[in-house]
Amino acid sequence: MQDDNLPIWLPRLARNKGPRFLQIADALQAAVADGSLTPGERLPTQRQLAAQLDVDLTTITRAYDEARRRNLLEGRGARGTYVAAPKVELTAVLDLSMNTPPPPDGVDFDDMLKQGLSQVLMRADNELLMTYHLGGGSESDRKAGAAWLAPMFGPLDDAQLVVCPGAQAAIAALILALTQPGDVILAEPTSYPGLRAAAAQFGRHLIAVPADKHGMVPEMLEQACRQHKPALVYLNPTLQNPTAITMPERRRKELASIAKRCKVRIIEDDPYWLLADAAPPPIATLAPQQVYYISTLSKCLTPGLRVAFVLIRDAYERERFLVALRSFALMVAPLTAALATQWILDGSADRLMQGVRKEARLRHRMARDILAGRYSGLGDGLHVWLELPAYWNCSQLAHAAASSGIAVTPAQAFATGSVSVNAIRISLGCIRDRGRLQAGLQRLSHLLAQRPESFSAAVV
Repeated sequence: MQDDNLPIWLPRLARNKGPRFLQIADALQAAVADGSLTPGERLPTQRQLAAQLDVDLTTITRAYDEARRRNLLEGRGARGTYVAAPKVELTAVLDLSMNTPPPPDGVDFDDMLKQGLSQVLMRADNELLMTYHLGGGSESDRKAGAAWLAPMFGPLDDAQLVVCPGAQAAIAALILALTQPGDVILAEPTSYPGLRAAAAQFGRHLIAVPADKHGMVPEMLEQACRQHKPALVYLNPTLQNPTAITMPERRRKELASIAKRCKVRIIEDDPYWLLADAAPPPIATLAPQQVYYISTLSKCLTPGLRVAFVLIRDAYERERFLVALRSFALMVAPLTAALATQWILDGSADRLMQGVRKEARLRHRMARDILAGRYSGLGDGLHVWLELPAYWNCSQLAHAAASSGIAVTPAQAFATGSVSVNAIRISLGCIRDRGRLQAGLQRLSHLLAQRPESFSAAVV
């Protein structure tokens, strides 16, 4: 016989409405949905409810278990059973849009971080780590920068280096120091979006120079120099972002020669040189007085350091650069600069970078296998530039991918003018787990094989 004083959320149990434990679970679900039961409300004990409903304890146990499976209830030990708070379903986006280093293969990053900070705090003056630094990096930081750049340049005078809070800050400061409002900056048709943002913010005009499979076309650069009288040329010649092209040495020499002849200065933004397989010498080695060279640790080590090294040979221009930099970014955070210096000088940075290189190559092999004939990379770096079949356009594909839980970057995000190529950039480092990266690439490959109309129909 059922108790007449049943909780208001429970219906009368009937033999012809299915198993009783499911009737109880369904009643719980309906009560939560209509607000009769609210999150945090305590329920009767299983024994109490069994007695009230005149059913055996096992039925109530099964009902509560089913309600927990539906995320309706939560147990709090001896305090009893309560209505659970609504569960927010967080569908993790598979991020193939952000160029960050993958977790280093064979390197315990957490231990390296703890050891590095321990050494910094043991050896450094803590007061110096927490005060202003106005000189573009300490002497130790610049020596570390010279060591970091040694594979590209050999021995360097560290006085020619400036330590900056990231490559974006360096690019912005160079534009401020070396150009005037209204000046022209030349770049390839697809280029780093941060350049476009800085040029627009400062009132400089960004003009695209045609490129081919080896990078910016020399004849087109010379023609653009004569026509536009640019103040700067921006190049990212190694594993270019986004096309992943590495400019061959001959092309670098041709562009350096034109820069000298036309008396135009070059910003060489080179974040991926140490990740490339046998990269040619930087353009800055070919035209030292024409080129301002930027090397950031964000792509080879970790973005969290916010440290970049800028090579500026001329002392006067170096001071102009520092003045411009201080107008919006006074200094690198001394603690992270000290950590970067510690890692570079004790060899940890090289081990970390080699681990990133190894993991990046493994991920490129995965992308090549999954994307099959669409993959056009060279097996190194952090990203792949994927030209799309004619039936997809890049913005349409990026939108469809987002609807499938995948983030990619369409070509127009990199365009210095009108979009001239139908492609997306796929970044391989942001997803930490290789299995999830594989799932994302497989999902993208499946999407590419569909036509937009069939995808839309499937979504509907």
